[in-house]
Amino acid sequence: MAEADRLPEVAFYYPGTRWRNADYIKNLLLFFDGVALLVPDYMVGRPLGEESAVAAGLEEEGLLHILEPEKVVDQGAAEGLASQMGEILDSGALDHLAFDSDPYEALSASRMGSYADEGLAATLVRKLLDKDLARPSEDGVSIPMHPLIRNLVLVLLSQLLRPSGRKQGLDLCPATDTPELHSSLAELLGLETLPSAAHVIDLDLQVVGVDMASVGLDELLAFREAHSAEYRAYARDVRRYMRELAPLSGDERSVAEDDRAAEISERARNLQKVAKGWWKRPAGVLMGLSGAAWTATTGDPLGGLIGGATGLATAAQGSPKEVEAFSYLFRSANSFYW
Repeated sequence: MAEADRLPEVAFYYPGTRWRNADYIKNLLLFFDGVALLVPDYMVGRPLGEESAVAAGLEEEGLLHILEPEKVVDQGAAEGLASQMGEILDSGALDHLAFDSDPYEALSASRMGSYADEGLAATLVRKLLDKDLARPSEDGVSIPMHPLIRNLVLVLLSQLLRPSGRKQGLDLCPATDTPELHSSLAELLGLETLPSAAHVIDLDLQVVGVDMASVGLDELLAFREAHSAEYRAYARDVRRYMRELAPLSGDERSVAEDDRAAEISERARNLQKVAKGWWKRPAGVLMGLSGAAWTATTGDPLGGLIGGATGLATAAQGSPKEVEAFSYLFRSANSFYW
């Protein structure tokens, strides 16, 4: 695809409605054309404390995109969420969570699809209530649920909202700083009932980013203007490697994985040199990717939904659509959690 025809590649940060650390977001700006957050209308404008200056600066530069679930969780996303969550719940695989003592965490009804299809969302919530994996709303706008269920919903949304993003002119690239969610996506895609099961790829973390704790936004933007092409190319290459490896199997995949690992490491070392040359200190942030790429066929609702409304239609017409589900993981080199 020609550069002029490419949609802006925006890091879709999840699971939160706000980031946990501005340094993380600053690193995302090196690899992507901006950052997107999914924020319900009743949370818009909530103070970010010391992060407010960064958010204001990103908005001023056109680098921060606020996605409203009341609009982007459309009919297709609501149906996909209800279908995929329904199948998982009906399987009984999550029933044991009802006995956990973890405190329940609220998730907005809008992110459950209530604005697009209130009936579907209500049915899904009822299933969760019946299995004691959720509790009745306490504020009228959100539903308390088991934290692992909440995470699973947000992992699914990170993929299901990509067609909605394209409608808004954005190529949403899911990215998280929460390793558990990164693992959850791989486990979800690896379910035996999904066509993606044999195609899951987990690319190792590489040191590529910079410790931005003491870096101001103006300084970051200057570095970004000079070197973002190299960083964006790296993110695209990692995603391309996933697509190349996913269809392979057995010894063929093993050999190709070794080759790609060497290529990724070499490219990562080049970025480390760029960072050290500019900042006069070594890179200190790691990035990896987990996901799958496969051919959507008739009877593959997840593939069709991620690929967009045309996914299953083209499959039915004899032209299977290539789809991918993926997520980038960023973390500090000094600690497992950011």
